[in-house]
Amino acid sequence: MDDAERIEALTRYIRVDVIGRADLTIEADTPLVSSGLIDSMALIDVLMKLEDLTGRDIPAGKVQPHHLETIRSMLAVAARLGRPRS
Repeated sequence: MDDAERIEALTRYIRVDVIGRADLTIEADTPLVSSGLIDSMALIDVLMKLEDLTGRDIPAGKVQPHHLETIRSMLAVAARLGRPRS
């Protein structure tokens, strides 16, 4: 799966499963936390989905909400902090 596919899958997951609005337009750089679209409780679910999509274990203790502000920043933090799953 390449980054474009991960962006699409994560966007769909957030729209449908987290927010519950399939009709909502979310881009890779749409602010999610500061806009109130997702809250801190939902970030846990989003982080788990990010791990699944990237195949990387991301240490939750090193991730701050601003790291998960946009889908693009989520993928960047997975690449930077995540370790490949065995």
